[in-house]
Amino acid sequence: MAHDFWLANAADSLRHDTIARFDPRYWTINFPRPMMASLTTPAADTLAIDCAFHNSDDLCGAIWSSEDSLDHPLLRYATRRDYRGMSLRFRWQASGAIKPLDAVFGPTLTIEGRDAGGQPRTWYVRLWNYATGTPTDAAILLDFDALEGGFLLPAEADPVWAGDIDRMFVSLVPLDYTGAPGRLAAPQDGRAVLSGIACDGTGAVLPIGDACIPPHGINIANGYDDTYNLTPARILHGMLMLGYRGRIDHYVGMSHFPRLLWDAGEAGFRAQSATPLNAPAQAWHADFFRLAAELGYEVVLSLSFELFDAYCWQAWKQRAHDGSPAQTGYTPPSTLLSPCNGAAMAYLQAVALAFAGLAAAAGLAVRFQVGEPWWWSGLPPGRAPCFYDAATLAAYPAETGRPVPTRHQSATEAPDTTQELYLDWLADKLSAATAALAGAVKAAHPGAETSILVYTPQIIDAAAPLLVRANLPAGWAWPAFDRLQLEDYDHVTADDRRAHADGLAQAQARLGYPLAQTDYFAGFVPEGQPRDLWRRIHWALGDARARGFADLYAWAFPQVQRDGFTLFPQDQETDVPAFHDVLFPWAVAQGRRCRRRSRRLWSRPPAALRVATATGPMRGCATTPGLACARRPISPPCCASTGRAGPGACVPVPGSAGPCVRAARRTGDAAGPAAGNRRRADPAVRAGQALWRRWRRTGAADHTAGGDECVRGGERVEQASGWTLDGAEIVFDAPPAPNATVTAGFMFDVPVRFADDQIALSLATYRAGEAPNIPLIEVREA
Repeated sequence: MAHDFWLANAADSLRHDTIARFDPRYWTINFPRPMMASLTTPAADTLAIDCAFHNSDDLCGAIWSSEDSLDHPLLRYATRRDYRGMSLRFRWQASGAIKPLDAVFGPTLTIEGRDAGGQPRTWYVRLWNYATGTPTDAAILLDFDALEGGFLLPAEADPVWAGDIDRMFVSLVPLDYTGAPGRLAAPQDGRAVLSGIACDGTGAVLPIGDACIPPHGINIANGYDDTYNLTPARILHGMLMLGYRGRIDHYVGMSHFPRLLWDAGEAGFRAQSATPLNAPAQAWHADFFRLAAELGYEVVLSLSFELFDAYCWQAWKQRAHDGSPAQTGYTPPSTLLSPCNGAAMAYLQAVALAFAGLAAAAGLAVRFQVGEPWWWSGLPPGRAPCFYDAATLAAYPAETGRPVPTRHQSATEAPDTTQELYLDWLADKLSAATAALAGAVKAAHPGAETSILVYTPQIIDAAAPLLVRANLPAGWAWPAFDRLQLEDYDHVTADDRRAHADGLAQAQARLGYPLAQTDYFAGFVPEGQPRDLWRRIHWALGDARARGFADLYAWAFPQVQRDGFTLFPQDQETDVPAFHDVLFPWAVAQGRRCRRRSRRLWSRPPAALRVATATGPMRGCATTPGLACARRPISPPCCASTGRAGPGACVPVPGSAGPCVRAARRTGDAAGPAAGNRRRADPAVRAGQALWRRWRRTGAADHTAGGDECVRGGERVEQASGWTLDGAEIVFDAPPAPNATVTAGFMFDVPVRFADDQIALSLATYRAGEAPNIPLIEVREA
């Protein structure tokens, strides 16, 4: 499918829906390292906060911001800073290591904004002062017109002025919180649930962007380290509305999922293999996988050899010739795990199995990607290759009987013969480590799909030929993995199309995967770089499509949201059928009365109508012919059943799911309603003459018959027998008496379209409500 793009701004948001203010999906979370916390939405009115505390001064905040700066410009909710005239209520339930409501440092609502004079202010509202219940299970009601900060009320009351609020957050701390730096005796997990969240009063709802981009054939990639602070529901809603379908490549990250324990020997928190995922990350991913499965997505779990440097055991790190650890360019940095370190590789397998188990439990097919595994080469200008950690240096002579050759100090050096042997051995070790990782997933989940992600700019570099020798092993060749996935964003954003083409060609030639098993990732725009780089990324997607790659991914969703990158299919209109041969739902129309506005002259009686529907205002729907104007509304076709909307009767369609539409049609010399599904013929039908001819009309205009289709079995004649239907004609076995009047009625499908692309609904109770007005318009053939 061909596609194009534009970079949307807030001014491009033309369609809006509404959400309740304080909708659980749109809260965010923040906290300091090494603490971890996450938000999930177990129900539509419920927000769950999971926390993992490590220090005595750990504090996290569940945040509601008045301004939405995180969603795509077409999907953001409106900025409303005035909270006056509103109240917020919810039920608070806490368990585990969350300090209770009545405690000093207990849960507090911090409000940041300005006072009535416009001066910046912060208020601290103790939730216990507005709670009814116990310190761990209470109903809380916050009236913003009568809200006061302060610990003891009324003695320490600090009235809140709610007319100009930037954000507010509920703060949570561990049971052993002191506010002073220091480690807890042991990690503490806790959970708080805010259920029945409701906002009442003026301003209780917010407009929100409601753009719905048609599917464009591009998949999306995402990273947990960049979206850990959002709810899964918010992320998936954004992906869906922006037209991303099919697969989500979900990089589990390197810094927010590990479960940590303090190690005195290394004087730091370290990742653990026994239980590799912390509780907040488990809760977040379980919710993400559940919702993705419900929306019909497939999720590819991506795990790299990367780990946050501060959480990594010293022995696990790849190291350069001088013993310095491999470090990426992030701030703070991550490091790369050595393929020769057994403990490090066992840790990766434990992580992979934990995530795969969560995905399988949610009903997803397990799809696992080994993401960008390599022997690291340091950053310019030195570019020191990290081939020399202790485990690697010990394994080479033990396995080959050869000494470790002279160490490379730069990736640009030309290797000698002994160094080439070492590089080939390094490639074999990398291949064995990735095979063991993918094999562990397949052993636990037979039938799992595995893939290898190769980042060509890092390993296919003419200035550093030793890197391709160590980092593109022959052991990765087809069919070692089920899929090959290629990525080269440095080449793309630099607009180096030759390097782009050469890198892809070399990787394909060396690994030999069929095009049907080869995918491509295009991205990304780093923070602070010009948005126009998306033009090059879009070109790369088109180039990958032209090369015949199977699945294409945009990398990555946080940057798509930030920059307003909006893909849309170019050829979508060619795929839209002119007419959808489906019936309007009978359950919607039953019991309703309808009226049609039109000017029309007939020489034969009208027919009862059954309505065919389409999926949008510009889709299909045909109309009866003979319109006095091109746009003929049926107004309102489905109105409240109390009272008549016009002359005539609402005619049900027996045995079908279609509603009826009432027509006030004008015959040759008089106006009359269509009653039931019968209509008296006028003029009289004489003996031997067929009762019905197809739409013979008199009047100023003589339109063609259009799209009406007679419904077999819908005809009715007052004479119970002795006749048959031949197409649109009634044929009598014996002619009626001369000058006899014969009455007949017919039932027709009348193609129509919706008059608008939205339907107003009113919910009465759960899964029950009313649709008071659904305008339809007849569509005639040209």
